Amino acid sequence: MVADGGRGNKGGLAMGLIVSLFFLWGMANNLNDVLIPHFRKAFALSDLASGLVQSAFYLGYFLVAIPAALFMQRYGYKNAVIFGLGLYGAGALLFVPAAHAQSYLFFLAALFVIAGGLAFLETAANPMVASLGPAEDAERRLNFAQAFNPLGSIAGIVIGSTFILSGIERTPEELAAMGPAAVEAWRAQEAAAVRTPYLIIGLGVLFWALLIALTRFPAVAGRSRESHLGSGGGAFRQLFRRPLYLSGVFAQFCYVGAQVGLWSYTIRYVQAELPGTPEKRAADLLIVALVLFMAGRFTGTMLMKRTDPLRLLAWFAAINAALVLVAAVVGGMAGVVALTLASFFMSIMFPTIFAASLRGLGPLTKLGSSLIVMAIIGGAVLTAAMGLLSDLTGTIRLAMLVPSAAFVAVILFARKSAGAAA
Repeated sequence: MVADGGRGNKGGLAMGLIVSLFFLWGMANNLNDVLIPHFRKAFALSDLASGLVQSAFYLGYFLVAIPAALFMQRYGYKNAVIFGLGLYGAGALLFVPAAHAQSYLFFLAALFVIAGGLAFLETAANPMVASLGPAEDAERRLNFAQAFNPLGSIAGIVIGSTFILSGIERTPEELAAMGPAAVEAWRAQEAAAVRTPYLIIGLGVLFWALLIALTRFPAVAGRSRESHLGSGGGAFRQLFRRPLYLSGVFAQFCYVGAQVGLWSYTIRYVQAELPGTPEKRAADLLIVALVLFMAGRFTGTMLMKRTDPLRLLAWFAAINAALVLVAAVVGGMAGVVALTLASFFMSIMFPTIFAASLRGLGPLTKLGSSLIVMAIIGGAVLTAAMGLLSDLTGTIRLAMLVPSAAFVAVILFARKSAGAAA
């Protein structure tokens, strides 16, 4: 075992390793934003079909969240994290045979496995951070930990734009002139571009799982079975009798759907509204958005020292509803700027909704966290809805009406929760 050197060092090392998880799943989440335009090109997909990247990914979250909570309830936070990292690493390694097979369905299956691992990580890490300190500071503490998530997001976009996006974009006329064999060879080359990055990520994640396994953690991370809750069904029935908690689950569904949808189609939106913009330049704008997202996390954490977190959440959601409406109605450079600025105000939403929803759950906290993680399925549902709306209307711009409406749901939750806490 790695020596802890005393309680303080043990707690600090453990917290550092847990915070690192926020980086790791941020990287995986935002690599998808590069995979969508990449697979759209490599497999000649529609907006709806390429959006299935997020559908497969967040379906993994949805289906695995409850098993992850039950596993965590029986074996503790630490073992859940190790198991989740194992799934994450295995899913990343599956990209190697998927690239060899040139199979879009194989890639979607690998993404599902990665998401299953991330469901374990998020179900364990978020409530662990929220519980390590006074309850009244849970939102601020979780926002601080989540502030490291955008660093992983930025790393994911940089990795994707540098090592996956080739910058070679063929027009229909160019493809017709190349001939079937040349087109097939080009598509095979594009599909193979994901192999090395995901191989390195997979091996790195498995190494991190080993490091956590060898590190001593505080008692809160060990086995903790809340046997007095009775059967799992009885515990879930208790959760479903809490309207405010259910409102938080729905708000998280809407927020994650809005966030994932916006970032998934940013490259597509920029290229549609600013014709002639290369895919790599559009990806650079996504990096700018993620930097603003990270700045918003740190800014929001500081503002919460003097401003009620739920009041701040309501204001940020209202601003975003307006910004995304500009992207949907105005478009052009104004729309691109509005869409980019929206990332700053999305920053505090996930952790604030998460912590506010869990407040007062007591022994139901672990199972409660699983339903909030399940709500991440919003990333699959709303992203697919945006792709379908884009295909039906022939413009990605109108698809932005979906996340704009989703932010309104976040406003309503923030106001309802603030009223209940008053």
